[in-house]
Amino acid sequence: MIDPAAIISQDAKIADDVTIGPGSVIGANVEIGEGTWIGPHVVINGPTKIGKDNRIYQFASIGEDPQDKKFHGESESRLEIGDRNTIREFCTFNRGTEDGGGITSMADDNWVMAYVHVAHDCVIGNNTIFANNASLAGHVEVGDFAILGGYTLVHQFCRIGMHTITRFSTGTSKDIPPYLVAAWDPAKAKGINKEGLKRREFSSSTIESLRQAYKVIYKKNLTVVEACKQLEGMVEECPEISNMLEFIQSSERGIIR
Repeated sequence: MIDPAAIISQDAKIADDVTIGPGSVIGANVEIGEGTWIGPHVVINGPTKIGKDNRIYQFASIGEDPQDKKFHGESESRLEIGDRNTIREFCTFNRGTEDGGGITSMADDNWVMAYVHVAHDCVIGNNTIFANNASLAGHVEVGDFAILGGYTLVHQFCRIGMHTITRFSTGTSKDIPPYLVAAWDPAKAKGINKEGLKRREFSSSTIESLRQAYKVIYKKNLTVVEACKQLEGMVEECPEISNMLEFIQSSERGIIR
């Protein structure tokens, strides 16, 4: 399953049924789980752990040093990728830094299109989609089921909430709360991700409640503190609103408005 033209470190741990294409380079301290397919001319450096049934296409650079001038080869620097992720051509995933806890991580069932960059210390959840050329700076968090449109740019330390979607060429230096549509640069809130929520089988009543919560945050000219007080009274009727409330209350960079 490993092409003879691949270069594999003797210190790499590779499951028996992993496929590795010609010209790929697998470095020391790399672990690759069962059923994973590595295309030709992929470079994977460690410490990196890749789970089961992933597909990594040609010319991707996975687990390279952080692009951080403060990094000086610390051993705590790691990349962890879960199961059933697709990573397309020319993607770059960097390992973590000591300042960020040492780990860059991606969970399960994510779909990452060509030329995507995931910088050091990013934390990516499950079932996300990154369209072509989306780029995350360091220390970014992306929640489950988020979709980043092509050429989306996310500033360091920002958070992207669960079930959000960004449109083409969105740029943000603020947090984007859950369930929103965001567009433009700088990013502005453009409503609730209604179609995405319908596809994930949210009920019509839940979607309507989230739309009302959106109006509280963005349409009533309230301060963030005032909006949160109103959201607190809506959580009992719609528990999903608690995700918005907790996200906003814990935001350090502030949310898009």
